Amino acid sequence: MVHSHTRRDGGHLQLVIDQPKGNIISLAVIRELRGALAAAHDSPQVKLVTIEGAGDHFSYGASVEEHQPGAIQEVLGELHDLVRDLLAVPAPTAAIVRGRCLGGGFEVALACDFIFASATAILGVPEITLGVFPPAAAALLPIRVGVPRATHAVLTGCTVPVDKWMASGLIELVAPPQELDAAVGHWFDENLAPRSAAALRCAAWAARATTRRQVDAVLPELERFYVDTLMKTKDAVEGIAAFLEKRQPVWSDA
Repeated sequence: MVHSHTRRDGGHLQLVIDQPKGNIISLAVIRELRGALAAAHDSPQVKLVTIEGAGDHFSYGASVEEHQPGAIQEVLGELHDLVRDLLAVPAPTAAIVRGRCLGGGFEVALACDFIFASATAILGVPEITLGVFPPAAAALLPIRVGVPRATHAVLTGCTVPVDKWMASGLIELVAPPQELDAAVGHWFDENLAPRSAAALRCAAWAARATTRRQVDAVLPELERFYVDTLMKTKDAVEGIAAFLEKRQPVWSDA
């Protein structure tokens, strides 16, 4: 379930993923987020759209059950449509990250203009441990943090504390967990509230031009490669099955 609220006289549209346990990015959540984001197109006064997770974590990641053969193609396509929707929102966007922000959850955050994070947040794309890779992160991370850091994240699957992501410029703001909401509000009041909403709409579109071109050029290719090549390997199927069966995968390297 995704809750939608407006704050600051309608200038801040707040979307909250509330999907116990762990705010999993399921197909249903993706569709609710896409519907909620559409509201921003009809709200010219909005100067910031934020996405966050209810409770202690942003998101544990995508639904592994929905990444099995036969289901993955629809889910992956809609997740990537959500990425494109975020790049088309007519207002600045931000992910407010507490706790874990992993896999598909991290990909959602990467598609936002800004990431505001708790000092205890952990972010990463651990898909390689399941025998797969994160297509949206593979397209977005090189733009956001540079090729070397992006390559390390995708190939190792290491989850990284927020302070290490700070050096890459990925994180806009870090605050203690109990102070994060107030820090985001102060940032909004300082940086966006005094601006024209019309100017912010145009500036957001312009600032994302390079990212949109990269995503439009690369993401469809990665999606096809994931579905047509990766998901036909034995190890991709084994990695997903092992996770669901709560056991260690047995790789065949094929």
